[in-house]
Amino acid sequence: MSVKKEADGRRWVQVETEVPGTPEQVWEAIATGPGVSAWFVPTEVETDETGRPVRVISHMGPGMDSESTPTVWDPPRRFADEGSSFGPQGPVFATEWTVEAKDGDTCTVRVVHSLFSDTDDWDGQLEGIESGWPGFFVVLRLYLKHFAGKPSANVQVMGQCAGDVATVWAGMAADLGLGGATVGGRVKSPSGAPDFSGIVEGVAEHRVVVRTEGEVPRVISVAAEACGGMNLVILLVYLYGERAEELAPKLRQEWTAWVGKWAQVT
Repeated sequence: MSVKKEADGRRWVQVETEVPGTPEQVWEAIATGPGVSAWFVPTEVETDETGRPVRVISHMGPGMDSESTPTVWDPPRRFADEGSSFGPQGPVFATEWTVEAKDGDTCTVRVVHSLFSDTDDWDGQLEGIESGWPGFFVVLRLYLKHFAGKPSANVQVMGQCAGDVATVWAGMAADLGLGGATVGGRVKSPSGAPDFSGIVEGVAEHRVVVRTEGEVPRVISVAAEACGGMNLVILLVYLYGERAEELAPKLRQEWTAWVGKWAQVT
């Protein structure tokens, strides 16, 4: 992964993935508030009287709202927006999403983040954003394959840990019975841990994504990562089905207590 740099000062990163679904189905998942909230973070898309979006608000975590203004709106192919994700003193941050139809009811989703700067001060943040998308794209593919259009709820728990990421992750993985987890395999929660039993859908360094089954299926992503000079534990639970909103508070309480064993929850 690396930041591309151009002579006019533009710096940018690009990430793409292939997902199941028609362009219209994929558009609903990446360009509407309910769709984005079902696989990324809680998101609101405000529209004008014609239905065109005028503001996007993404709740990245406690006190970490990100706002942007749409600049291009071409459903179901392309949209773009601009915001100040790097703070009031940072450069304008632009994002462009494109959906390209492929054979067999699949699409390529591509996201490009760019800014203009004559220094390297923001390259680390761009690389951090780039490295975060593959984990979220695992959830996007699962959502489109198994849960598209169903009611959903989103649970976020985040905490800052004192130890180094590798050590904290080793303890977390052992506590959840994730040692040696491989994609396609099954894991079962040890006694005393929140319910984490299911099918392993994604494995990366210091991150595992599991899909559970049952009346209220869920996708759970647990990770330890360095971000903005802090070492963080990040727990994301996506619930699907008619009882998703009903059960979300209980799961938030359970996972907050568990994350609190490894980090100072914010």
